[in-house]
Amino acid sequence: MDSGNVAWILASSALVCMMIPALALFYGGMVGSRRILNMMMMCFGGASLVAVLWALFGYSMAFGNSVGGLGLIGDLTEYPGMGQMLAKDDSASIPLILFAAFQLFFACVTTALVAGAAAGRMKFGAWMLFAGIWSTVVYFPIAHWVFAFTSADGSVVGGWIASGIKAIDFAGGTAVHMNAGAAALALALVLGKSSGWPKMEHTKPHSRPLVLVGAGLLWVGWFGFNAGSALTAGQSAAVVFLNTAVAASAGLLAWALVERVRHGAATSMGAASGLIAALVAITPACGAVSPLGALAIGAIAGAVCSLAIEWKFRLGFDDSLDVVGVHLVGGIIGTLLIGLFATDAAPNGVNGLFYGGGFTQLGIQALATVSVLVYSFGVTWILAKILDRTIGLRIKPEDEMRGIDLAAHSELAYLTDEDPVELGSPQRA
Repeated sequence: MDSGNVAWILASSALVCMMIPALALFYGGMVGSRRILNMMMMCFGGASLVAVLWALFGYSMAFGNSVGGLGLIGDLTEYPGMGQMLAKDDSASIPLILFAAFQLFFACVTTALVAGAAAGRMKFGAWMLFAGIWSTVVYFPIAHWVFAFTSADGSVVGGWIASGIKAIDFAGGTAVHMNAGAAALALALVLGKSSGWPKMEHTKPHSRPLVLVGAGLLWVGWFGFNAGSALTAGQSAAVVFLNTAVAASAGLLAWALVERVRHGAATSMGAASGLIAALVAITPACGAVSPLGALAIGAIAGAVCSLAIEWKFRLGFDDSLDVVGVHLVGGIIGTLLIGLFATDAAPNGVNGLFYGGGFTQLGIQALATVSVLVYSFGVTWILAKILDRTIGLRIKPEDEMRGIDLAAHSELAYLTDEDPVELGSPQRA
């Protein structure tokens, strides 16, 4: 074992874990003051449930030996409960159980991302049931496709995207961001529009400073997300670290510039969103491109996503917190642009079109993109429809109008003298 690698992945795992409360702050600031607790609870609750499922069977589904060698799903019986990982393996650079912990937080963050499409109008119990089933039937299989690689000796067969067509996704543009974005779109369509959408005074962002704090913490956590995916403390992690930094900066500036040209002002919400959009786009490409390529991808993502968030108004779907416009579109941009900007000088060692590689890698990236989008959207839509017809997804209209926090959690984030006593709390003087 390499102590430096172990220390780096331990630190990276903690950084990715921090992305869960960071996302809760980011999303929480974007909703109304009587929706923030529910939004944050959806992030924490969904992530916690997924962590439990990951330990029970999720890791096996994602990283177990592929059933039948088809590259579709891992063997459920290989690591149930993770007890098999307690034994030390001196031949590995890092402990297998540490890798499992690192990947656990990817599953948690991905599920929490989907919550942004349901802000303020979905029953908390229904969300928790949805999150558990969705992670099992959507995230775990797709994680196997994208993240599970066939071992060098061929004894363990990985996913069909990672080891079959060999698409590049360094840290989760397909498995995390496109997956969450497609699922968010399907969930938003089944849930329907919020009461009064799109002109809803009660759902406007109540704290832009919280949004900026959340975005800043997500940026910090993203270094663990991307650079940690190198799984070693070496050259690859260093390249990815720099690419992540410059791409995010370019995205923030590009979104702000588009806003300034189109609307006359660069807003704080736009800056935070541009930062996140670029981080989403560089996630799959961070190990495939040069710093100049990272700048280009970040800038393109910031500019395009700033336009994409308006599609929900034109197409008539209520994606409350722009999961589709940022994560779905940003993930597609980053994944496809690998086929253009990839250079064999970067850790992934593949040339894209602009570096003499032809259209081959672009075609591979496109196949991976379409496959993940179709599976994630289709299965999520069916799941949401079934839950809606059985237990119901929406809260009562009156609870939606007054804010979901009191109805779902018997609490309010900000109490005034006019507010009723919190139902679940002791009487206060």
